[in-house]
Amino acid sequence: MENFFRLRDGALFLDIKARPGASRSCLAGTVNGRLKVQIAGAPEDGKANAELASFLAGLFGCAKREVTIAAGERSRLKTVALPASCLEKLEVILRESENK
Repeated sequence: MENFFRLRDGALFLDIKARPGASRSCLAGTVNGRLKVQIAGAPEDGKANAELASFLAGLFGCAKREVTIAAGERSRLKTVALPASCLEKLEVILRESENK
């Protein structure tokens, strides 16, 4: 499995390849060491970034304000920071995706 996440400074960092303009937001596997995420928001005026934060907050069960884009705000290649407590939920998501 590609290592697209790491814990550092009390936060969980995810390396993401975003694909804005999708019909719905969802996880779409991994590619080149990054978690691939399809985003329903348009890539304009921060709409895709806002949708990405909202989607990840819902997926990991944390507040939207706790999801921050640490790098790549204007790029499809992003690093997103979440609370370290989200690691447990990430492990569940990864196990479920392996069983599909």
